[in-house]
Amino acid sequence: MNHVLTFICAFALFGCSSPEPDLIDSAQPNLLFIITDDQRFDMMGVVNPMLETPNMDRLATDGVRFENAFVTTPICAASRASFLTGLVERTHQYTFGTAPLATRFTDASYPTLLREAGYHTGMIGKFGVNTEMNVVSDSLFDVFEPFAAAPYLREDTDGSIRHLTEITTNRAIDYLRARNGSAPFALTLSFNAPHADDGDERQFIWPENMDKKYADITISDPPLSDPSFYEAQPEFLKDASLNRVRWFWRFDTPEKVQGMTKGHLRMISGVDAGIGKVMNELQSLQIADNTIIILMGDNGYFLGERGYAGKWLPYELSIRVPLIIFDPRTDSTHRGTTPSEPVLNIDIAPTLLNLAGVDVPDIMQGRSLVPLVQGRQISDWRTDFFVEHLFNHPQIPKHEGVRGERFKYARYFEQNPVYEELYDLQSDPMETINLASNPEYASILNALQARTNELQTAYGGPFTPRQP
Repeated sequence: MNHVLTFICAFALFGCSSPEPDLIDSAQPNLLFIITDDQRFDMMGVVNPMLETPNMDRLATDGVRFENAFVTTPICAASRASFLTGLVERTHQYTFGTAPLATRFTDASYPTLLREAGYHTGMIGKFGVNTEMNVVSDSLFDVFEPFAAAPYLREDTDGSIRHLTEITTNRAIDYLRARNGSAPFALTLSFNAPHADDGDERQFIWPENMDKKYADITISDPPLSDPSFYEAQPEFLKDASLNRVRWFWRFDTPEKVQGMTKGHLRMISGVDAGIGKVMNELQSLQIADNTIIILMGDNGYFLGERGYAGKWLPYELSIRVPLIIFDPRTDSTHRGTTPSEPVLNIDIAPTLLNLAGVDVPDIMQGRSLVPLVQGRQISDWRTDFFVEHLFNHPQIPKHEGVRGERFKYARYFEQNPVYEELYDLQSDPMETINLASNPEYASILNALQARTNELQTAYGGPFTPRQP
């Protein structure tokens, strides 16, 4: 039992309330926060050599890549609200189908606070959050250029047909050129790719210059692709699950596995090319040396594993994402490091504020990652975190639980009876052996049930539907 208590105790529940001492440069840096959609942790060349992502790899090599980065809710709407606010879904209460994100949360969001501190704030690309009173342009962003997710190929302002990734990249470059030489900026650059176009039978639509990328490789069958892993799932996670429905759209034949997976990879490489253009523009404008870049995915993604497509579930492939922080001011001894501490999407807002020298409000539940970027050992860093999914959708069952250093617990609390999962991530990293009913793990199960209850209470209490 002691090894359980080791990772469920001594956890700082809420984030710091002010910048870490002695870590902030006196000159306010520019901040560039890049979000990708449906890119899981291993979809970068630096982790998976099959991919060609030289610009993401360069950020990782010259910056800090967090090996254990996660989202607390694996769906874009809730996760992006968590980016903004530094709060988990249970607290900010925003996802698809709910009322807009409340003003009391947007008033304490990172763009609002940075703007109040003198930053010029911009948001270009997929925003994905509805706000109360439509306050986006009033208080969050000086420049707000959102793009709808579909179609990927669309008419640009000059009448040409371009890919959405290219359009988003070009608008970001326009923003940088307009801001050069003025107040420090905080630009959120949000790519819709590599998210599929669910309304297009091709699903993955990539930029034309990526047509030949990955043409000469053969995609291996993903782990857990044997039908036995799907059959082992409980009935409510099988045929009626949206993960399974979309598997039929994308991965139910060998031909689809090859074509769809390559399409997904091409879209990632397309985003990487856009990031490279933005990085080159920073150099051309001679502002790269004072521009910090953060890159993070908004949720993970299944590529046929377990007979699934999509995300939403509490498995590692669904909640684990890439996170890189490149700070050109960082001492060279810390570049290329890969901290192993668990870090979250709710840490982005306090990190951006900390980097800018702006106080982090007490309401935020995340913590600044600046000390970790600086190579510090933080004795009270979290050792577990809350994971949940509360979207009211008939084909996506709601769940809540806790992910620790060794064990993960999840409960699908609307099932009757409640369905529980317990995995030993050390001996079973692909989460294939559910230990919840194993009497040898009863004490661990009880401890994680209690920890889930504790976090649930701290973040807002038992789930109650929030009406739009």
